[in-house]
Amino acid sequence: MESAYLDHAATTPMLPEAIEAMTAQLGVVGNASSLHAAGRRARRVVEEARENIADALDARPSEVVFTSGGTEADNLAVKGLYWARRAKGATRILMSAAEHHAALDPAHWLGDHQDAKVELLEVDELGRVHPQTLRDAVERDPESVALVSVMWANNEVGTVQPVRVLAAIAHDHGIPFHTDAVQAVGQLPVAFAASGVDAMAVSGHKVGGPIGAGALLLARGVDPVPVLHGGGQERDVRSGTLDAPAIAGFAAAVRTAVDRQAETAARLTALRDDLIGRVREAVPDVILNGDPVNRLPGNAHFSFPGCEGDALLMLLDAKGVECSTGSACSAGVAQPSHVLLAMGADAVRARGSLRFSLGHTSTRDDVDRVAAVIGTVVERARRAGLS
Repeated sequence: MESAYLDHAATTPMLPEAIEAMTAQLGVVGNASSLHAAGRRARRVVEEARENIADALDARPSEVVFTSGGTEADNLAVKGLYWARRAKGATRILMSAAEHHAALDPAHWLGDHQDAKVELLEVDELGRVHPQTLRDAVERDPESVALVSVMWANNEVGTVQPVRVLAAIAHDHGIPFHTDAVQAVGQLPVAFAASGVDAMAVSGHKVGGPIGAGALLLARGVDPVPVLHGGGQERDVRSGTLDAPAIAGFAAAVRTAVDRQAETAARLTALRDDLIGRVREAVPDVILNGDPVNRLPGNAHFSFPGCEGDALLMLLDAKGVECSTGSACSAGVAQPSHVLLAMGADAVRARGSLRFSLGHTSTRDDVDRVAAVIGTVVERARRAGLS
């Protein structure tokens, strides 16, 4: 029997539409920057992809800057916007304490090496950044704020942030606002222009596209300093030969995922709620983390008292259930999730957590598999923890 794959937040299977679009270009030669016929063909593929992504995400084609994925997009936004604003004397970076490491780590690097003052915005016990928290931080000294960065939806606990309200607070003071929307696209309605954000990271392999393709959406007039220097292929802020086949697959995935978003969200919400109910039935003292209402449709994140997350992960894997602890690992030593710690959990609870994330291939059978084994797996993990 095949394993129940419940780690779609890490990567999700490619959609047939994306595979078809990408493989159609793999055997075709052409550098999109070349002026001859082969180059022009590759350029046409790239530009059609750019138009499709822009249309799907409520942006102008000129606002779509292709990158190698979400990490590069976040780095370009955080570092590039900081460098652009530092020239005007702004050195404070305001960022949610529950951000993905692709945004947090560049900010901390800027703090260590580039004179940035990183201020982590407090989140509540559900992982939310309250608008007043941002307003208070900004109004202490608006002129000193280089940028604000708050992700659209949390990759670990699934909490959805009030991005539009937060972006408006930043704009009241002329401060650029970046959001990592890697988890949100395809699961939630995501509209770049309507949200009011200035920069938005998107990743291909989280929406059914290929690994190694993504984009940073940049509003007109928002010009970060480049992180990569070279040919200036993407609006002079991102250099590098464009991967036309991957970009074609990425665009097909975004288009398909966005077109099916409402249908997918309804189906995944039903599966997720069933999963939550059945895990609670099997493990009565389990704790559901994140916002119980405003969360990603495919996210169910739990803390299991008396268990180590890594032990649970491996025991479930042996039973044919693939999920994630969501926590970082350094030199083989599990570290408590910074997201859960920011939400007020202690280190023991943070280390005893698992994330089940559903996606477009998830079925009722996957939920049944978890329900069938979770009780005995937790009991075994607790016994191991006592021995």
